[in-house]
Amino acid sequence: MPALEVICSLIGWLCLYLLFCFIFSQRGPEWNCRLVTLTHGVFIVLLTAYVVFVDGPWPFTHAGTENTELQIFALAVCLGYFFFDMGWCVCYRSEGPVMLAHHAASIVGILLALLMGVSGCETCGVIFGSEITNPLLQTRWFLRQLGLYDSLLGDAVDLLFILLFATVRVGMGTVMFYCELTSPRTLLIMKLGGVVMYLLAWVFMVDIARFGYKKSKAKYRKWMENHKLKDMNKEKLFGHTDKSD
Repeated sequence: MPALEVICSLIGWLCLYLLFCFIFSQRGPEWNCRLVTLTHGVFIVLLTAYVVFVDGPWPFTHAGTENTELQIFALAVCLGYFFFDMGWCVCYRSEGPVMLAHHAASIVGILLALLMGVSGCETCGVIFGSEITNPLLQTRWFLRQLGLYDSLLGDAVDLLFILLFATVRVGMGTVMFYCELTSPRTLLIMKLGGVVMYLLAWVFMVDIARFGYKKSKAKYRKWMENHKLKDMNKEKLFGHTDKSD
């Protein structure tokens, strides 16, 4: 268990938060915490992408194998962040039970992979799939705060978020879940952890699907209203022209 690396990671994320608090002193704590979350999301996605797709081994075929040094480093960095974010969320009571359960399951899963020294490749794969949508989620929040969400950029962020979540976290996540369950090397406790994370992913997917449906319905209603308004303006214009003639 690389306890020193995890502690250094926790201290690093805490120091980054304090730095953001100093730089953006006019902003609230959530603004600065989300900046840390955005930084972690971008960094850990790039790191785990390298671990999964370049350094290896391939998690779909080598689930349950012994951890590599790079996998251990990636897991330690991520675990330190989750300790920081979990503490912040509890302190400020900013998240609901589902998100706290996701954080708790992530912490337990990474801890198990580090303590047992196995299943690092699929754990990094799960982290990659879970965090790839996180930067978009934070961007969406910042756009709201800056008054830029109700725009083409906001729509593009939402659409990309939904597509990535559905294809990577749920689609590829289903394949990963199957490979983990059927792997003879994966320990039972890690398989149970995979079940928990997979169920949580579907809870989030249902909420996202509802959000996508409501937003699409609202956009369609707004488009119809604008279309009717344009038709009314045209009728008024033609009517005024006919009277003039």
